Amino acid sequence: MFQLTDPDRAPGPLGDVATLVDGGDMDCGSGLLLLITRAMRRLEPGQSLGVRSAEASVVTDLPAWADLVGHDVVAEVAESAGGPWWFAVRKARGPGRETRAGTVFSQGERTPVGRRLWLYTNFDCNLACVYCCAESSPKAAARRFEPALAAAVFDEFRAQGGREVFLTGGEPFMHPELGTLVDAATGLERTVLTNGMIFARGNRRKTLENLDRDVVLQISLDSATPDLHDRQRGAGSWSRALDGIALARSLGFRVRVAATLQDEDPEGVDALHRRLDDAGIATADRVIRPVAHEGFADQGVHVSLDSLEPEPTVTADGAWWHPVAVTNAHLRIADAPLPLAEVFGVVRDTLAVQDAAARTGREVFRCA
Repeated sequence: MFQLTDPDRAPGPLGDVATLVDGGDMDCGSGLLLLITRAMRRLEPGQSLGVRSAEASVVTDLPAWADLVGHDVVAEVAESAGGPWWFAVRKARGPGRETRAGTVFSQGERTPVGRRLWLYTNFDCNLACVYCCAESSPKAAARRFEPALAAAVFDEFRAQGGREVFLTGGEPFMHPELGTLVDAATGLERTVLTNGMIFARGNRRKTLENLDRDVVLQISLDSATPDLHDRQRGAGSWSRALDGIALARSLGFRVRVAATLQDEDPEGVDALHRRLDDAGIATADRVIRPVAHEGFADQGVHVSLDSLEPEPTVTADGAWWHPVAVTNAHLRIADAPLPLAEVFGVVRDTLAVQDAAARTGREVFRCA
């Protein structure tokens, strides 16, 4: 994160600031809005937040943000005619307008904040998919989520009324304590995302067989035929994914299939649906999504704070706006997964500001 905690760095004309945030070259449409929202939540009414930015648009957008939420820009200082710029923003002494607004409006599809949580179990993977948003591979640092921390996360999630948990990676079945992580989420709707390739034998087979049958397995299959899928994911991965789907269904699991569809796929989506018909996958259990221009991907859909519906996501070392953006510093919410109350609070406040500024909804990037 770019947040600083040394208010002595602020120039004298800003006056007394309690906390300082340095947004670098981020604008209010990306990570700066998350930073200042998070920092302002930690201040007492009447205290001031110092903000530094090298992005010229912030000169217009920061006062607009303050006006929307009821805060006051009490000082502005430019280091030069071309910036960077420094601001002092005094927190409202009464409830901010995002609180008074009550209902958050959207014309897009939105899962209520606090209902769904994504958790990265680990970042190592048996594959190195060319478009992996998480930059997972056999060489990636594991960054495993510890079971005790997961239990604390899920306990707070339940207490806040949470309902759905998605455990993703990396390849979750490479986490030696995956079963313990899944068990920690008992009582919630649980989905494990997997490539379906490594749970057929050994200890991973035991982990699979010991999972409760109300756990949903979401398995990746990108194309109706092996050519494109194997070019993206590795030779032989298409047939092994189909084998994994068949095994999981034979053991009594509900299987959801997720396809990351490429424009150059010669077979197309209709052929994929026919393949999934043959595999016995219900229509409601098919997720077809585009490539996100994140992580390893060198092309795809551009994602940002404005284009992504929030899907709060925790990893061993932070919290993020959305699971496809865990390599994007602009979409990082916090430096630790707990407390969830702060993570969800930052998301709600940010949505309220966005919705108050433009009631046009946003494009939904659906992952599950």
